[in-house]
Amino acid sequence: MIDPTRHRQLEELDQVGLCVKILSMSRNELYLNMRFLDVSLSSLGFEAQWNRNGIATDGFLIYYGPDFLLNTYRQGRVLVNRAYLHMLFHCLFCHMDTRNGRERRLWNLACDIAMESVIDGLYQKCVHKPASMFRRETYLRLKKSGLTVLNGEGIYKKLLEMKLNEKQMERLEWEFYVDDHDLWEQELPKSQLIRRQNLWKENREKMQTEMETTGSKDQSEDSRDLFEQVQVENRERYDYRSFLRKFAVLKEEIQVDPDSFDPVFYTYGLELYGNMPLVEPLETKEVYRVEDFAIVIDTSMSCSGELVRRFLEETYSVLSSSESYFRKVNIHIIQCDEKIQSDVVIEKEADMKEYMEHFTIAGHGGTDFRPAFEYVRGLQAEQKFTHLRGLIYFTDGKGIYPAQKPPFDTVFVFMEENYSDISVPGWAMKLILTEEDLGRTL
Repeated sequence: MIDPTRHRQLEELDQVGLCVKILSMSRNELYLNMRFLDVSLSSLGFEAQWNRNGIATDGFLIYYGPDFLLNTYRQGRVLVNRAYLHMLFHCLFCHMDTRNGRERRLWNLACDIAMESVIDGLYQKCVHKPASMFRRETYLRLKKSGLTVLNGEGIYKKLLEMKLNEKQMERLEWEFYVDDHDLWEQELPKSQLIRRQNLWKENREKMQTEMETTGSKDQSEDSRDLFEQVQVENRERYDYRSFLRKFAVLKEEIQVDPDSFDPVFYTYGLELYGNMPLVEPLETKEVYRVEDFAIVIDTSMSCSGELVRRFLEETYSVLSSSESYFRKVNIHIIQCDEKIQSDVVIEKEADMKEYMEHFTIAGHGGTDFRPAFEYVRGLQAEQKFTHLRGLIYFTDGKGIYPAQKPPFDTVFVFMEENYSDISVPGWAMKLILTEEDLGRTL
């Protein structure tokens, strides 16, 4: 007589063996078609969960319901390949670690749309399936709204702006659902969380390096959307306030420096001689402060007044900090499209407040960066600056750049959602900000 329990266990074991074989074949097929995924593909193990009617990952393992996986495979191995790749991209782009207070359901949907858009743009036979009309319309709508790269953060913002009703949400979720995201919310020990973040950061950097090599250039067109997302995710994350302080200069100011003397000798002298301390604090202190500075605003039609205002407000909040600027400053705020439209000199905090209260965009022509650099060099020649450390140019990057490096540090500041930094010269720094960097909570 056959033991029913033993028989069920053997059947389950056979099912798991078959599922592991299916996932292993999927991994191999993806590797053969996209070799830049080599390290990433080998970073996920497999584990069966009999109570799961779907598939999911926690960044370490792929958890699958055996019945679900087998049914999916019966519909076609392309669906399994897409699911594997979809989860892999969630890991590579750190979706499970970067929700940061965003509404959970909308964030899950935004991440799914982002990853499906990348897969749909690969045109690899192993993952290709015709995109529905609704799916194509969704991508087109997002791109027409101003998103140059369909990443999770950008799509989330646009979905918020759309104010979707329940029916619209359900339609989008049905169209783009691939995997469960329940494991994203589980609490992990800090060491394990850091290990996961470091693992996928390293994988992403290796992937970008591999995609940039000669061996992967023949795939560049098929992988363009993916490569752009990898570049965006791999870019160095800056604290804008800390970055601004790079332009500070070291200078003495009249103020007590309590760190320059030993208070023990000070109090001992008072006790011993009455009112005569043995050592007194210095009356000057060396501090790093912003003094001479140039801010150029691209006022072409491509830069919205709202973004420019918020950029200036954030910059102002740093420059008006007592730890960031001298009592008297020399900050030129220059508006320029293809020519100089205005130049307002800020010498004290009241000047900045007045400028912000009456701020308006002037210009709206084409974009040529050269006039602003020529103008600032002219100000230097006229000795309008005593120690110009740098120039910050807020723009979308679509314009004509100077051919030669100016005699001061330059940084071009772009918004993540809408920028082109292809033509930025090598001598300039680039800083890509999100709306969160400009002090707005999404």
